[in-house]
Amino acid sequence: MADDDASGGKLRERLTRQGEDALGKLAQDLLENPLVTGAIGRAFEARERAVSAQETAMSALNLPSAADLERLTRRLRSVSQRLEGIEDGVDRLDRRFEEVSRVAQPPDDRLAAIEGQVSKLAAEVAHLAHVLDTTPAPMPREQERLEVDEPKPRPRPKPKPKAPARKRGAAKKS
Repeated sequence: MADDDASGGKLRERLTRQGEDALGKLAQDLLENPLVTGAIGRAFEARERAVSAQETAMSALNLPSAADLERLTRRLRSVSQRLEGIEDGVDRLDRRFEEVSRVAQPPDDRLAAIEGQVSKLAAEVAHLAHVLDTTPAPMPREQERLEVDEPKPRPRPKPKPKAPARKRGAAKKS
């Protein structure tokens, strides 16, 4: 029985090989035949013309072509992916805001705490000023402020000394 299987397997391989060879030779003969290649070329040209006519007709009817639908589908997928990215970003921001809102103090409580610290510091400064009882050093006179409302008095100009008078007779000497 093993011999029958072995001989049957060899027969099958031989028939398969012979069939493939015969089909290859037939295809080669058909492709070398100018009548067949011309018919195939004309069929492809007719197909291209039919596709072109279909696109023109669909365009005239304002209907999208298969290529238009494919472009639209790709664009829609791209927009969908971008929208998913934006949604993910919004979700991350939402989680961060929730974390911050759990940890952060309300503004009124923070403001009250800051006001308490400021009043405490003001009390300490007042206490230190009272304990030290120091007054600021007087300002030097050069740094005192001038009164703005009262104009500064202008000094009187000094009278010009008179030039010595010339003698009339001394000017005409020849």
